[in-house]
Amino acid sequence: MFKTLYGKLALALLLLILLAGTLFFFLVRYATENYQQEVQQRLNRELALHISDEMALFKESEINRAALRDLFNMMMVINPAIEVYLLDNDGNILADAAPYDRVKRSQIDVEPIRRFAQGAAVFPEPGDDPRDPEGQKVFSAAPVTIDGVQKGYLYVILGGEQFDHVVELLKGSYIFRVSLWGLVASLLVVLVFGLFIFALQTRRLRRLTRLISFYSQGDDEQRNAVRYAEARDDGDEIDRLALNFNSMADQISNQVQELKRTDAQRRELVANVSHDLRTPLATLNGYLETLLLKDKDLREDERRHYIEVAFSHSKRLGELVADLFELATLDSCETLLSVEAFSMGELVQDVLQKFQLEAEQQSIVLETNLTAELPLAYGDIGLMQRVLENLIENALRHTPAGGNVNVTLAPDGNQILVQVADTGCGIPAAELDSIFDRFYRLTKSRRGGGNAGLGLAIVKRILDLHGSVIKAESRENAGTQFTFSLPAYTR
Repeated sequence: MFKTLYGKLALALLLLILLAGTLFFFLVRYATENYQQEVQQRLNRELALHISDEMALFKESEINRAALRDLFNMMMVINPAIEVYLLDNDGNILADAAPYDRVKRSQIDVEPIRRFAQGAAVFPEPGDDPRDPEGQKVFSAAPVTIDGVQKGYLYVILGGEQFDHVVELLKGSYIFRVSLWGLVASLLVVLVFGLFIFALQTRRLRRLTRLISFYSQGDDEQRNAVRYAEARDDGDEIDRLALNFNSMADQISNQVQELKRTDAQRRELVANVSHDLRTPLATLNGYLETLLLKDKDLREDERRHYIEVAFSHSKRLGELVADLFELATLDSCETLLSVEAFSMGELVQDVLQKFQLEAEQQSIVLETNLTAELPLAYGDIGLMQRVLENLIENALRHTPAGGNVNVTLAPDGNQILVQVADTGCGIPAAELDSIFDRFYRLTKSRRGGGNAGLGLAIVKRILDLHGSVIKAESRENAGTQFTFSLPAYTR
């Protein structure tokens, strides 16, 4: 039971109630005793003075034994709990009315008596009990004088042995027992209500615990349905814990879906790699085998055609392997950017010059739109060249004859905005979010088999390394536009 949070809280509450009850009992007992003593001492503070004024305790500098005997007898009749003693100025007991051998002290500490007589006492002010060598009791005292000369003190114990006997009897009385049981019953009521409140407060936590256990043991479909629906943003710690659990569960579900999607892409990747490697390899092997078998029978133009076809497929195979290696290198932790300041406009001009001949052969116009006084860009110039080459190559691949490809550079605050747009076939809206996935290709783009679907994945990875995000906008049969930005160089 005490392994649960509720059990631990219940045990802690029980211990606190026992501790509080014990402390309360002793505190009330201490306060009651001191209050009773203070009241008794305040009510009888003038008792010794009145007795001393009314009776001549000394006669011709000698103790008036007869007066003392009358006084002691009178006190015993009026209040048997009172004990009267006559002391000298040093606190020595000169006379008393106690039975033989009941007085255990011969001298009383006079310092409390002096404070009492001078009105400087803080009630309750205890004094030495003559009948108890270690005990103290509240008292009343007054100086005894003859002709203005102090001869000693009248020392009156206000709660003598009979009073102690009565107090001990009262401790076992009905009122005392009822009060004690009332205290115990009150503590039990507090315990029951405390346990009930703890049960209400931990109910949501128990529900959340069961929910987490069910989540950890369920399948994917059950996990997607397991959420704590009662969590509130403005709630307590349990609500915030539930919100964090819901957020964690959503994140795990998304990651599981992403893993499934990644696994499907991996399988598709293997299939695509197998296809893209097998096709040029089979063609290359076929033409090379033909050259070996029919070398003597082939004309020179036929031999050259076979070699050119074999070379083109070998080139395609090399490009695919190079793309795979480049993407693996970019994904590894060994990729380090060699950042520097460079002119983005000059880099665009160089890359477009590389594709100019290919564009002319396809009857596509390459255009640039460069803003004057463009600031220097800050990044890895080699990798940014690769980004531009892939984007322009992709634009040429999907732009029909008579179309155009436009590269725009413009300042954007402390960034340089780069746009590569074409007037090609466009991308369906449903597939626009997937174009940066590895080996992703539109079905209608597989013409010629020269595209392995890695170009845009490489672009995205390079820009990720630069802390930039690439965005794609497209309309079918109207063209596509890719946009990203690079930080401008600041001295």
